[in-house]
Amino acid sequence: MLFDTHVHVNDDQFAEDLEEVMARAKASGVANMVVVGFDRKTIDRALELIETYDFLYASVGWHPVDALDMTDEDLRWLEEVSAHPKVVALGEMGLDYHWDKSPKDIQKEVFRKQIRLAKKVQLPIIIHNRDATQDVVDILKEEHAEEVGGIMHCFTGSPEIAKQCLDLNFYISLGGPVTFKNARVPKEVAVQIPLDRLLIETDCPYLAPHPYRGKRNEPAYVKLVAEQIAELKEISFEEVAAATTANAKKLFGID
Repeated sequence: MLFDTHVHVNDDQFAEDLEEVMARAKASGVANMVVVGFDRKTIDRALELIETYDFLYASVGWHPVDALDMTDEDLRWLEEVSAHPKVVALGEMGLDYHWDKSPKDIQKEVFRKQIRLAKKVQLPIIIHNRDATQDVVDILKEEHAEEVGGIMHCFTGSPEIAKQCLDLNFYISLGGPVTFKNARVPKEVAVQIPLDRLLIETDCPYLAPHPYRGKRNEPAYVKLVAEQIAELKEISFEEVAAATTANAKKLFGID
């Protein structure tokens, strides 16, 4: 069975055919998913979904692109909703220097506030990093994020950066890019990261794996990620599925 640790089935792209998407996921062996909310709208929808589907869990946080919009009231609300028994992580949070909507200093402040909240409520964190690797790692170190640990979501950094993240008590999560033909670095990471520190995800509806690249991604395709990792590590698909599922359940505290 597979555990997709990062889905956005709360996205409007799934409004019309969610039941069919869920059925395809089940048929592909996906037993559990974490639905990630990153603002008021997507968190509310994530909370609805975890009440509807017994195999779904949620993560709640504030996306760095929208850091400018987060208020102290929003932070208090995150603390409230994090008490839901099926909320298993905080995030996605982090830094995004690709889009310039929110100034870097505000992104960093909002990131630090969420790490501190995670330590207060004792939940792991899910990290979004785009073009900001060194600053992300520095803040994780400075805020002692290793106390709660978490996930480097859709990791695309080097094996050297991955090692720093492992030392900080983080799991490395690989998604669709590891299947891309020209994705040399993610493939190197897949080979080098110990199996007991790997997770898999789709980040659907984004970053669909080969051969669906450029199309809407969905949770069923996480199987393609697991198959690629198995091939790269020269082990069985079943080993990858069992290990990544066990890792996710351990991190999220799911029996």
